[in-house]
Amino acid sequence: MADALPAAPSILILACGALAGEILASLSPAQLPHIRLQCLPALLHNRPERIPKAVRAALDEYRGQFDKVFVAYADCGTGGALDRLLAEEGIERLPGAHCYAFFIGVQRFEANDDADMRSFFLTDFLARQFDTLVWQGLGLDRYPELHDMYFGQYERVVYLAQTDDPALTAAAEAAAIKLGLAFERRFTGYGDLGPAIAKLQPSLAEPVS
Repeated sequence: MADALPAAPSILILACGALAGEILASLSPAQLPHIRLQCLPALLHNRPERIPKAVRAALDEYRGQFDKVFVAYADCGTGGALDRLLAEEGIERLPGAHCYAFFIGVQRFEANDDADMRSFFLTDFLARQFDTLVWQGLGLDRYPELHDMYFGQYERVVYLAQTDDPALTAAAEAAAIKLGLAFERRFTGYGDLGPAIAKLQPSLAEPVS
């Protein structure tokens, strides 16, 4: 009898749109046929109270279609509401309070939390989309008087670089200048995101006869 591989489980990754590129980069081509990445709008970044409702709607839409579902969000400012929903559903999510934590590494971020209390973080995605998601998304292009309300407590922009891209570094530095803040770049790579996604991938099981 010819050897055969057991069927790999189908997996849905329900993700923040700001993580699409990084998640795809963390998946090996061999696993992509078994995994579907479905992203929710990155603009939810500005309205975290809407994230649990959007996640619930997506879970209802795809219910029963996959063997496993994983939610590629951290808490992301939902105040525990997302965790309560996922506990009801028996679904795991990414570690940490937000994407900045898992890009830095959750333990390392928590150890350095006090030093970064007055830092405004940018990722590759946010550096690329700063004008759309931050400047325009928060209304600063129309109401510049809101600047101090949003950013008055910050001292610097910290760019957490997932890739070594001079153009993104320049964009992040330009964002810091626009906000009137000091600039710092830290190369993080994908941090804890890569291992979390890697654990989802179907293993290359031994052939069974």
